[in-house]
Amino acid sequence: MAEVRIVTTPIAIEPLQHYVATTACGAVCLFVGQTRNHSRGRSVRFLEYDAYIPMAERELLRVAETAEARWNCRVAIAHRIGRVEVGEASVAIAVGAAHRAEAFEACRYCIDTLKQDVPIWKREMYAEGACWIEGDRVVGSS
Repeated sequence: MAEVRIVTTPIAIEPLQHYVATTACGAVCLFVGQTRNHSRGRSVRFLEYDAYIPMAERELLRVAETAEARWNCRVAIAHRIGRVEVGEASVAIAVGAAHRAEAFEACRYCIDTLKQDVPIWKREMYAEGACWIEGDRVVGSS
């Protein structure tokens, strides 16, 4: 069964990796999305994430369980909300599978589907203002 959680503190990567790394796994794939110092030609100070936690966790679980069924793997996902500094992880996905191809494919599916379907909202904070991001596009600014 998949392990998913929304957290308000820095993401601990090792427990996610440990959760998926069973003795049946020949591959563990780990994706960590972190705050970069630039976006859209502007200098990023930090990000803020928000979510309706019960719905976001339910959707994260759906994504993870779909990947587990499709690629016969084990998935753990953590997504942070609140303020995330430059260089800190905002999302981490660990996938354990018998073979590397399945692990990579499942991991990519999880991050791509999460960004598209899970109701977690991102706000990029700049020295001269801020904007809300949906997918890869700006949906509001201040």
